[in-house]
Amino acid sequence: MENKFKYIEGGICAASGFKASGVYCGIKKPSNPDPSVKHKNDICLFASDVECNTAAVYTQNKVKGAPLLVTKANLEKSGNKTIAVIVNSKNANTCNADGVEKAEAMCALVAEAMNIPKEKVIVASTGVIGQILPLEPIEKAVPILVKNLCYNKHLEAATAIMTTDTVKKEYAVEFEIGGVKCKLGGMAKGSGMIHPNMATTLNFITTDCAVSSYMLQKALSEIVKVTYNCLSVDGDTSTNDMVSLMANGLAFNEEITSEGEAFEIFKAALFEVMANLTRMLAKDGEGASKLLECICSGASDKDTAITVAKSVVCSTLFKAAMFGEDANWGRILCAVGYADAEFDINKVDVSFKSEYGEIAVCKNGSGVEFSEEKAAEILKSDEIYILINLNNGSESATAWGCDLTYDYVKINGDYRT
Repeated sequence: MENKFKYIEGGICAASGFKASGVYCGIKKPSNPDPSVKHKNDICLFASDVECNTAAVYTQNKVKGAPLLVTKANLEKSGNKTIAVIVNSKNANTCNADGVEKAEAMCALVAEAMNIPKEKVIVASTGVIGQILPLEPIEKAVPILVKNLCYNKHLEAATAIMTTDTVKKEYAVEFEIGGVKCKLGGMAKGSGMIHPNMATTLNFITTDCAVSSYMLQKALSEIVKVTYNCLSVDGDTSTNDMVSLMANGLAFNEEITSEGEAFEIFKAALFEVMANLTRMLAKDGEGASKLLECICSGASDKDTAITVAKSVVCSTLFKAAMFGEDANWGRILCAVGYADAEFDINKVDVSFKSEYGEIAVCKNGSGVEFSEEKAAEILKSDEIYILINLNNGSESATAWGCDLTYDYVKINGDYRT
């Protein structure tokens, strides 16, 4: 689309009518008991001034966190209408006998404090699996969260959902539909337990564009396939992965109820935000020192391009080679070769690229002479592009990942204790 997407500040609060808040409530007891020490927020709330059409996608893991079950049930009861979202970190509320009860209680607390139906509140949690979620700190936090809701407190919310994340992740854009300015923005969390098997991590997106629930779900499902589903850090699909997309219509454009130019513009804006959030998630992978972006072109169809690109960024051996800045292109061809797709391996070309240049390492499925020194220089970058051309069509796709470092093992060796 030729529509211009202008980056704007505000994250989850960028779209008109959305406000947020976040606090530290003590879901996980701090390691430093000094009351003068400021602790990172561990719970947040965001809400719309008016009812929103809402879409969501969930993890494909057979083990699903209680918050996902409650969110899905609430959306079914409300006809995909929401007003508020409550999210906590440090405890996943998963594999607990009282998990659903606790997740429902979180929704009920918000509903009572905001005087709205509880089925119009959805809930998400992230953190350690299998530990009982304490409700008492949440009961104390909810009235404060409701009281503190504000149109510029997106940072409070973005930091509250972080676990092993080292940076907050937000992105928002402004765009036009039918001459009407609309805004769309979101926030994400995720650093480990990230693998392309749905949406990976927790992601929340809001827009003031008027879109029907049906078209909202259609857009989200299509864009998830080429963004979050093309992301892998460590090969583990979380139990609590979820993406929610809320549209409150306060831009007052003509509601999008069918396919057409307006819908394509909306999808392009959604891709702009979700692709940038995906990239941030990959770059902040646990222990990561390099962002890996694999672009597969020349495919006969989109699914083939996606499959090949994902196969490469998911390869543990390749990820380790990128950490060592070793241009071991054989590991790339190996990963291409076991991808579940049809193509002629004897036509495949491979190159490495970064801000330091580009170098071809494979042509027609075979190695070519290249300077190891030049390759090492290219791989010193903290953002590396792996360019794969199947030379078999015009379709392309991108997958995102990160290198595998010593720090990944350090982080996950004692994550729970």
